[in-house]
Amino acid sequence: MDISVYRPGELSAADRAAWTSSQSKAHLQGSPELANPFLSPEFALAVGRYRRGVRIAVVREGGEPAAFFPFQRSVTGVGRAVGLGISDAQGLVHRPGFVWDAQELLRACGLAVWEFDHLVEGQEAFAVGATGSFASPVMDVDQGYEAYLAHLRSHAPKFTRTTLAKERKLGRDAGELRYVHDERDPAALRTLMGWKSAQYRRTGRSDRFAHEWITHLVERLFHTRSDPFAGILSVLYAGGKPIAAHFGLRTERVLSCWFPAYDPAFSKYSPGLVLHLRMAEAAAADGIAYLDLGRGPKEYKDSLKTREITVSEGWVTRRHPVALGHRARRAPVRALRNTVQSRPELFEPADRILKRMGRIRSRSQ
Repeated sequence: MDISVYRPGELSAADRAAWTSSQSKAHLQGSPELANPFLSPEFALAVGRYRRGVRIAVVREGGEPAAFFPFQRSVTGVGRAVGLGISDAQGLVHRPGFVWDAQELLRACGLAVWEFDHLVEGQEAFAVGATGSFASPVMDVDQGYEAYLAHLRSHAPKFTRTTLAKERKLGRDAGELRYVHDERDPAALRTLMGWKSAQYRRTGRSDRFAHEWITHLVERLFHTRSDPFAGILSVLYAGGKPIAAHFGLRTERVLSCWFPAYDPAFSKYSPGLVLHLRMAEAAAADGIAYLDLGRGPKEYKDSLKTREITVSEGWVTRRHPVALGHRARRAPVRALRNTVQSRPELFEPADRILKRMGRIRSRSQ
């Protein structure tokens, strides 16, 4: 393979265009998972502004770009997927029929190991290093919103009736509902991040927006507009007041759900669910094929989904002492986390403890 490795600012306009073209054609070539916005050049370049070691490997065949592999690299050769921990799709974007050797790619990139936690399907060269696979629910809207709603009524009739009834009651009690699919007011984004931070603290989770680089990254992606990539802020208003919002990323056919939150004062109306239905309706009208709700078990995802795709976690390694050390440190942590999350008898008590700690932390602030 002819492999060149670039810093984000060194990637040529022609290579970026080829990368975007590969994503735009992916659904026609049997690899719809490659159209995910987290695999777009815009996401990799944005992360590169706030995190060290972001690189992009371009693999060429016959002088033409055949594949693009974004990654983060430490000085010791430990590699991670770009945005590991906040990215919901990872892997190598490639043209149809492209086959690569993981060992050769890692060597060319100066990596002893490459770690992933949301590897998309169809990445056989990397999948051999997967230690686990997980469901990522999606909402298919390619047949239109009415077809999606009909699916919900058929597969989750009680949930659908209840949610639509709550939407009507919300409008009666809180004032006229207004939905903005692509809100451009930065103040609305700040409101969302404030809700989300409070939710993280309330539930005992780590507050992602306490990390300055994540806040800056989201703000940058909010202002990013390039055909067909965009950061999309969707807001549900009641009586002129924002009560629920979501920030995610889109490409031509995929809307990746990322940061949803709502004003807890309106929780009895399930405004987050109402928001997701409005998002589905607007996305369908905008030509989106599906909304990716992201990996992780959540009751609302099970209610909204039409099907599931699969993502994997793990690492590919070369025979190198750095790779052995990294795996020895990371494997027990991942194994423990996945065991707890996959077993209700362990997860539910742990979740209650986290929420109790979150309430204590919130009261002390």
